[in-house]
Amino acid sequence: MKKPTKKPKKQLKRKSKAKNSSSFVWLAVLFFVMLSLSLLPNESANEVEISYNTYKRLLSDGQIKEASIENDNSFHGELSAPATLINKNGAEFTDRTLFVVYLPADYAEQIKVWDEKNIEYNFEGEKIDWTSWLLGFAPWLLLIGFWIFMIRRMQGSNNGMNNVFSFGKSKAKMFSSKQKKVKFGDVAGCIEAKEELEEVIAYLKSPKKFEKLGGKIPRGVLLVGPPGTGKTLLARAVAGESNVPFFSISGADFVEMFVGVGASRVRDLFEQANKNSPAIIFIDELDAVGRQRGAGLGGGHDEREQTLNQLLVELDGFENSSSVIVMAATNRPDVLDSALLRPGRFDRQVVVDVPDLQGRHDILKIHTKKIKINKKSVKLHDIAKGTPGMVGADLANLVNEAALLASRKRKTTVDNNDFEEAKDKVLMGVQRKSMVLSDAEKKVTAYHEAGHAVVAIFSPEADPVHKVTIIPRGRALGVTMQLPLDEKHGYSKTYILSRLAVMMGGRSAEEIIFNEITTGASNDIERATSIARKMVCEWGMSDAMGPMSFGKKNEEIFLGREIQSHRDYSEQTAQQIDHEVVTIIKDAQKTSHKILTDHIDLLHLMAEQLLEHETIDEADIKLLVAGKKLSKKNNK
Repeated sequence: MKKPTKKPKKQLKRKSKAKNSSSFVWLAVLFFVMLSLSLLPNESANEVEISYNTYKRLLSDGQIKEASIENDNSFHGELSAPATLINKNGAEFTDRTLFVVYLPADYAEQIKVWDEKNIEYNFEGEKIDWTSWLLGFAPWLLLIGFWIFMIRRMQGSNNGMNNVFSFGKSKAKMFSSKQKKVKFGDVAGCIEAKEELEEVIAYLKSPKKFEKLGGKIPRGVLLVGPPGTGKTLLARAVAGESNVPFFSISGADFVEMFVGVGASRVRDLFEQANKNSPAIIFIDELDAVGRQRGAGLGGGHDEREQTLNQLLVELDGFENSSSVIVMAATNRPDVLDSALLRPGRFDRQVVVDVPDLQGRHDILKIHTKKIKINKKSVKLHDIAKGTPGMVGADLANLVNEAALLASRKRKTTVDNNDFEEAKDKVLMGVQRKSMVLSDAEKKVTAYHEAGHAVVAIFSPEADPVHKVTIIPRGRALGVTMQLPLDEKHGYSKTYILSRLAVMMGGRSAEEIIFNEITTGASNDIERATSIARKMVCEWGMSDAMGPMSFGKKNEEIFLGREIQSHRDYSEQTAQQIDHEVVTIIKDAQKTSHKILTDHIDLLHLMAEQLLEHETIDEADIKLLVAGKKLSKKNNK
């Protein structure tokens, strides 16, 4: 058997373009029809309107062969032979046979004469000149056609006039089996989430297996996780694995400028799903429509609340259908209405978290299938180890950047250098080659970054230094990048204090070497202050304040996060908090100052090598710690 041939994408694009231009086609056809009608030969144009006396002469001479008389008393005659006719204005027309004359109201006597002269005549009813009528109506037809075209353009689809009255219809897209499928094998880094969703698919395929013991499948499944972790991709995988109808819609598609449209679209969506049950409904970015009711200044948005109320009713109302499973994805579960999350609605929350080392390795395997890599130099495990905290979207971007860099250099394969350069670009920013630093600025930047690196080397539990550069990247004049050895899910006080000391290392190096401070440490100070305040107010890591939490955030979900902060402590306590934050920052600066003073020789050596090579990596740092200089061949 021959496999059915698939339509190429170009053909599908041409079809969509043809549909979009259908309005232009019909308007063009209408225009050409009118033009053709206007060009058709018209008998009345060949008729000569003669006087009544000329008519009587032609009648008496027996030159009239036949005629037709119409309701307006017009006599349309034809001569037996061509003759020269003179119209009412005295103009002559040669070789003409057709003429018209208007008879008097009472032409009964004329009929006797026609009979005597053997003229074949007949009486015609009122005629409609369709050509003139259509040409007169053409401007209105063109105006109506243009109005229909504009309405369809504003609606953004090709459903014609029906679309004007279809605001309340659901915009959900039904997944087709002919479309390219995403399988669970194409999703990596979220094993637990896949297991939860595989149970849902298994129920849809064989519901009796689960119903034997009286169990019920969850009514709704909520995918929760940071942006880029693959929530929507998991939903597409569910659509690819299940053989049931799959309806996909965004939360923002429910909300419209007209009141009541959102609720109507929710009803229509569930009606479609019930007609095709068992089915799956997937709502992406649920927080757009499922936010907490009654929040914000002056109350909530009535239209949004009506939409949410209708969604709650459809999920678990008086009449519900157990054969329709609702999936949704959001990265802000904290702003969702509590009624959505109760059992019976979204009673199962599947966390799609940041992937661990093995998860990143599996994700890189999937994305590198599409590109040609140099398997000898590229070690995916090492790349995964050097990208902690990256989600699936970040890793996909990393692989794509490496492929683009290799193509720019006209390489046949993507090697490890391309991946390292792409990683630096993603983590540290793009090199600003156009920015030229003076020698004085370069020297200050070199000692600043060397200060960060030296403090990181000798601080307990600090992350190892991966790379140091004084090449401007992003908005920074230089960057010191640290990468953790292992995955960290909780942080000790020692680690955080070491991190603060590393942040203050650049400022301390400037003070020690130049006896001057610059604005280069502004971002370091900002981040260090934020961490120190969290240590005191949130993490209970202050000896003076104790294990207490200070300040409750009021996150108005319609006004932005942390627009207000409720102070649940006195003014005296506030002063103690400020004093403790200042103490932690100053202690971190003292620690970094002591480390740099004790290892001043390493600080000078590293700064000199940075000025010479501009970039040093982990292997180079080990040589510098051993007191060795870098050779010219190691120039980065």
